[in-house]
Order: sequence, then C-alpha cells, then structure tokens
Amino acid sequence: MTLNRIVNNPDQVVEDMLRGVLAAHPQLHAHPANARVIAHREVAAQPRVAIVTGGGSGHEPAFLGYVGPGLVDAVAVGEVFSSPTAKSFMDAFALAHAGRGVACLYGNYAGDNMNVRMATKLAERADIEVRTVVANDDAASAARDDLGKRRGVAGEILMWKVAGAIASRGGSLEQVIGTAQRAIDLTRSIGIGLSACTIPAVGKANFVIRPGEMEVGIGHHGEPGVAVQAVMPARDMAQLMLERLLPDLPFSRGDKVAVLVSGLGATPLMEQYILYADLAEGLRAAGLEVAHSFVGNLFTSLEMMGITLTLMRLDSELEQCLAAPCDSIALKVGAAP
Repeated sequence: MTLNRIVNNPDQVVEDMLRGVLAAHPQLHAHPANARVIAHREVAAQPRVAIVTGGGSGHEPAFLGYVGPGLVDAVAVGEVFSSPTAKSFMDAFALAHAGRGVACLYGNYAGDNMNVRMATKLAERADIEVRTVVANDDAASAARDDLGKRRGVAGEILMWKVAGAIASRGGSLEQVIGTAQRAIDLTRSIGIGLSACTIPAVGKANFVIRPGEMEVGIGHHGEPGVAVQAVMPARDMAQLMLERLLPDLPFSRGDKVAVLVSGLGATPLMEQYILYADLAEGLRAAGLEVAHSFVGNLFTSLEMMGITLTLMRLDSELEQCLAAPCDSIALKVGAAP
C-alpha cells in the first residue's frame, strides 16, 4: 500500500529520523555502539544525578526532544509506539551516569515497565544505582482509586523539567526522585482524539474515529477512551476536559497550576490556542492561577488530530523548578544552565 508520507522505507523510519535529528542538532550525539540511545554532548561532564527516559517513536518531540542541559541527559528510543529494548535503557544509563546515580523517569506501559526492570538489574551488575518514577497522569485511563493502572502521557514533560532542575542544582538521587514523584502525583492529563493515525510500517490505521465524532480520553497509541460523542465547539471541549480533571486530584480554588496543551500531531497551532483561551477562562472561573503555560506540539501521536490537556498543581519548589533554565529541541527556558 502506498502512503502519502515523507519516508524512504516504512520499516526504517526510526533510523532515518535519528539521522536527521543528529544532523540538524549537533549538540546531540548517539551512543557509540547503539544508535537508539541519544544524549546531549555535555552529559556526564560533572558529577550529578543523571536523568534518563525513553519510549516509543511517533510521539516527537517526545522523547528525544527533551534531551539537553536542565532536562533529560539521555534517552532510549523505541520503534514506533513500542518500548525501547532493555539494552537501550541500559546503554542510556551507562552513557548518562556521572557518578551520583540515575533517575529513570518514564511512562506506565507494560513494555517500558518490563524493559526498565531488566535494565535496572543490568545496571546493578555494573555498579550503577538506578531509581525510577513511573508517570501515570492520564486521568481517563483508569479509575481514581486505581492510579497504578493509569498511563503516562504529556505530564512526563513537566516531570522531566522539575527533575532536571533539581539535578542541575546538585540535588541527591533521593531528592531528584522525590521531587519527580511529587510532580507526577500532582499532575493530571486528558486527551481528545479527532482522527486516527497510521504507523508507516502497518500502512493503515489501527482504530477508527468517524467524521463528526471525537473520542474523549483517547490514549497516545489509540487506546480506547471513556466516551465517543459528537464534535463540539472549543469552549465546550475545554469545559468537558476541566470537568473531568479538576475533581480528580482534586484541584481547589486558590491553587497555582501549570498548564500544558499539546496537539496530537495534526492539530494546527491556531486551534491549540483557541482551546487554550477557553481553558484559561475556565481555570480563572474555577479560582485557579496559571503560573506556567506551555502550548504546542509537545507530545504527539504521529498525525492524529486532537489535543491533550495537562494540569500540575504547584507548590513553591515545583514552581521554581519549572522556571529554572533548560535547553533542548522542544523546550527552552531562560539561559541554558
């Protein structure tokens, strides 16, 4: 089947993408023996806790777009919508390790959980201490009393940001892990899908969203949501998303929050800002103060049409961490550390 896509070989899209990323961004480099592991060139330059993540391709700029000073030190790259191998996670640990341990911060998916566990055992044999935080911010993927089954989605970006800030200022592994866990505990996300997406090697969509309909709570790989209903105006989408997220933590009047709105790949930035305007109005009406906001294609799903909303309830430390400098392909704050 011929696809209208910008590819050479549908089975080699990850390799070709990584060649392009490294050619365009010389501040990044690949592991000398594993092209599926990417780090920034200042990695391990001085003793500090290393931040490592990883996940399937197709979500760009996640995950490799957040590699850089003040953020993630190394990333393991998987096939499209598939976990990186245990070896790739281990190679990322070894490449990033700077003598003070590794914080592996990743999303709650079966393949990632299995491969990180295996890689952590390999790291123990290499005398590298690895501790983990598993993101589970997707409020639609499981009940509120079953957080362990919730998926990790765009809330991972905020988790990486605060953990990177703690590591950059010399925090211990325990401090980095503690802050990352608190960050994800205070974060909730929900997505709305408006169209399906196609894995290049498969050649057809693995799920269907009919014209005129939207799927509330859809996962980043097309996992089923909680409701399929008619497409509604942006203001009603914003209200629907806030009605599901605000009670879940819960968020309360007077809270300061960080807001992250990400397109799922095919949603124009114009429409992302239309939704953000209505979200901002709804948050004000709920008595919440927006201290940090991020809008753009920050965590995508190939060419899926749709949007995700992520809210983090801030304390003073988390607010400071989000304001700390960082420099990566997808996120730059202040002057690079």
